Amino acid sequence: MATATDQLVGFGLVAFSLVLFVYYTLWIIVLPFIDSDHGIHQYFLPREYAVIIPVAAGLLLLLFIGVFIMFVMWKSRKHAKKSD
Repeated sequence: MATATDQLVGFGLVAFSLVLFVYYTLWIIVLPFIDSDHGIHQYFLPREYAVIIPVAAGLLLLLFIGVFIMFVMWKSRKHAKKSD
């Protein structure tokens, strides 16, 4: 069973993901149909960032995955040399 802390962290991650999904969906799908002089536009970044931010996040994710794999391979190689 999950502890209360695990459940709280899980709930926080789900809530953050839901807020991010709703914000991005409104930004990409709904905002183009609203007049550009409407006040709601002040709460959203310019549309260029709608592509730049996910691409940058994806590249960072790939970087972290690559570093993690490199670290695990390096550790297992170091461990294999000790056992020989």
